[in-house]
Amino acid sequence: MPEPRERLFLLDGTALAYRAYFAFMRAANLTDTKGRPTGGVYGFVMTLLKLLEDEKPDHVGVCFDPEGPTFRHELYAEYKATRERMEPDLIAQIDVMREIVRGFDIPVLEVKGYEADDVLGTVAKAAAARGIDTFIVTGDKDLCQCVGPRVRIYNILKPGQDTVILDEDGVLKEWGVPPRRIIDVLALMGDSSDNVPGVPGVGPKTAVKLVQEHGSLREILEKAARDETTVKPPKLREKLLENRALAELSLDLVTIRDDVAVPFRFEDLKMGPRHEERLQELFRELNFTSLLAKVTTTKAATTAHDYRIVRTKADLAALAQSLASVPLFALDTETTGLDPLRSDLVGISVSFEEAKAFYVPVNAELSRAEVLGALRPVLEDANRPKAGQNAKYDTLALRTAGIDVKGYVIDTMIASFCLDPDARQHNLDALALRHFGYRKIPTKDLIGSGKSQRTMAEVPVELVGEYAAEDADFTFRLARHFEPRLVTDEVGALFRDVEMPLMPVLADMEGEGVRVDVARLREMSTDLAVRASALEREVCEIAGTAFNLNSPKQLGPVLFEKLKIQGDRKVKSTQTGYSTDEATLAKFADHPIVKKLLDYRSLTKLKGTYTDSLAELVNPKTGRVHTSYSQVGAITGRLASSDPNLQNIPIRTAEGREIRRAFVPREAGWKLVSADYSQIELRILAHLSGDANLTAAFKEGADIHRQTAARVFGVMPAMVTPELRGRAKAINFGIVYGMGAQRLAEETGMTRKEAVEFIDRYFAAYPGVRDYLDRGRSEARAKGFVTTILGRRRSLREMYESTDPRTVAAAENVAVNTPIQGSAADIIKLAMIRIHREIAERRLASRMILQVHDELVFDVAPSELDEVKELVKSRMEGAYAMNVPLVVDMGAGDDWLAAH
Repeated sequence: MPEPRERLFLLDGTALAYRAYFAFMRAANLTDTKGRPTGGVYGFVMTLLKLLEDEKPDHVGVCFDPEGPTFRHELYAEYKATRERMEPDLIAQIDVMREIVRGFDIPVLEVKGYEADDVLGTVAKAAAARGIDTFIVTGDKDLCQCVGPRVRIYNILKPGQDTVILDEDGVLKEWGVPPRRIIDVLALMGDSSDNVPGVPGVGPKTAVKLVQEHGSLREILEKAARDETTVKPPKLREKLLENRALAELSLDLVTIRDDVAVPFRFEDLKMGPRHEERLQELFRELNFTSLLAKVTTTKAATTAHDYRIVRTKADLAALAQSLASVPLFALDTETTGLDPLRSDLVGISVSFEEAKAFYVPVNAELSRAEVLGALRPVLEDANRPKAGQNAKYDTLALRTAGIDVKGYVIDTMIASFCLDPDARQHNLDALALRHFGYRKIPTKDLIGSGKSQRTMAEVPVELVGEYAAEDADFTFRLARHFEPRLVTDEVGALFRDVEMPLMPVLADMEGEGVRVDVARLREMSTDLAVRASALEREVCEIAGTAFNLNSPKQLGPVLFEKLKIQGDRKVKSTQTGYSTDEATLAKFADHPIVKKLLDYRSLTKLKGTYTDSLAELVNPKTGRVHTSYSQVGAITGRLASSDPNLQNIPIRTAEGREIRRAFVPREAGWKLVSADYSQIELRILAHLSGDANLTAAFKEGADIHRQTAARVFGVMPAMVTPELRGRAKAINFGIVYGMGAQRLAEETGMTRKEAVEFIDRYFAAYPGVRDYLDRGRSEARAKGFVTTILGRRRSLREMYESTDPRTVAAAENVAVNTPIQGSAADIIKLAMIRIHREIAERRLASRMILQVHDELVFDVAPSELDEVKELVKSRMEGAYAMNVPLVVDMGAGDDWLAAH
């Protein structure tokens, strides 16, 4: 059996960069540690890594277009003149791509005055001559002319398709001509993207037919000149003769050179070990946490460590004694699942010295009772400082096991968020990689994944011990690493006075949970299913055909081809077909099918997301739903809710509001109390801006929307119509989110001209607001960040580092709305901490159970109703002193909707 030949993969770096940039331009707001966009770089690296992993090539090279004109511009000054200039953000990202390629020890091949295509063609020809099978990785059709016995096109750049590999037969099948004749086809038909003129009036089909019948371009031109009957029809012959010079020029422009003096040696192309430290440095700066793990093959910190498994009573007693005397120790738990309220404890790990940690299993030599009995005193001692990573989980897990942990002074996940809120991940694996270049043991290495996944209780103790001790060790290291930064970065007070005290509050709220009326939910599910089914039938009747309403591939053609709901308007489409998202369909709301379709979607979403799933999420031990709150889920500082997400229950529709009826008190006679900040963001705007008119309106207790309408339209407040008040409300709430005239017009029904005039009048009525917005943008641009009233920071370096106007505009909006949104989040957190503490101090049976945006919900005992309402109102309204009053709307009822 013959030995396989060596393989060279040559990447068209410029084409890959373009594809990655536009594919990931908006993805998850990808930015580096300085706030600069990195979507293109991310997509490029993902593709490069996939290629290296899938193909394991012997040799690799990446070719980029150099800066400046090429020989083709000298031949034809208008070459590529119609192409839009490369976006500055993409240019900057290509420079980073070059650095990453070199970090993989892959040569960057480019020659001034020549395009990447010419370098690819030259190196491919030379490699084939050496007997190396060469694959040109590109989506550029022009490079098909380079295909030969040992050169192929490897196209992974076509969206939504598998890799396509073209050999000579493949090119012939796709083009209709062999590779060597592609230049003749291109010269005849021209190329609008590169502004290659070609022969006017000759399209792709005609060009291919001419080449098939007559051979090369020169042969075609010679035959046309020599014999008037050879090339038909006569008009085509005339075009060829009249434009001979253009055709010959086009041939020069489309022909890829294969004789460029490329400065490289074949030994340089051979795959070698990548420069791990350089790649780690780059990926840390780029915020590529998941990719950082892929290029970290060794535990780059120190492999020397002392991790011990505690197996005897004597060792357990010694450990407990040590923990009682050290200034700080990190604590971590291992459990059988992700839900701490439904999982069993498997073991506890601790660390109080770098590279040294202990794991105490409860399923080995020592019994659960022995372990918990020995560690309980120090774990429940509030005076013994502790560190944790996502300590709320460990708090709940140990509480489930019977231990009420106290004394957490630092949660490294929360510390990371306070210090680096722009970072996309704050889990322990990501933090160890980012700050120490250390790749931790992946969880799936122990428990597996998919159908074969097992629990930690089923993994050998020795393996769990190494993993768990490592967790505690790196939590301790991170705690020591973050402590000085919390001071120097000026977020220590926010961390110490707000975020850390809030953690046990949230743990208590999650542990309490909220009771739901499962019978009511099931009734609602049945009702929603019946109504959705009726709407489905009605939609199909209007369409005149039965089809799957949930399939965009079926829905798009029905709406835009069969019914033509768009009329003369343009239709938004994607690579997979027509766009049928809500924003697109809302533009055609005047068509009878659209409203029914949107109503159908609303009902099915409510059923699937809430009425069905909420019933399934009831904890069988408690009979309640226990949402999980995240302090690191929103960059503004707002809490995020999951499993279930109670913050996204729609309240604008009657059906959405009905879902709140299913949330009920824990016992008969108890009440749910809802306390909701009234217009807190507008009040913060008044406080921060100092606008006299806005401040006066709030101090007087006026209806702010009516007052705004009165000032803007110059009428008495009593003369303000509901329509005018609605317009004022839209701009009041929209102004801090950068609402412009176009969006205001869409939301209120005004013309764009009317909206412009309205906004001008608004700022005339509230000049302090305009000054605040202008000042906020300029200060953010100068400092590179904005802060909330309690010092929470958000980086905005892109305001002065980005050259993309869209990125800068988005950052300017963030500069003015983050201090307002973030301050609202800070204020309700202060209120939660104080209310929770006072409920405990007064030994009340009532509990705080939910936080949703600006609202807190309490489960209140009958005898405590008045006391709790007074307590909550006073602490919420007094949470932070501003120059306008904070006002809380309160209600009580037998369910959440009635209370709200």
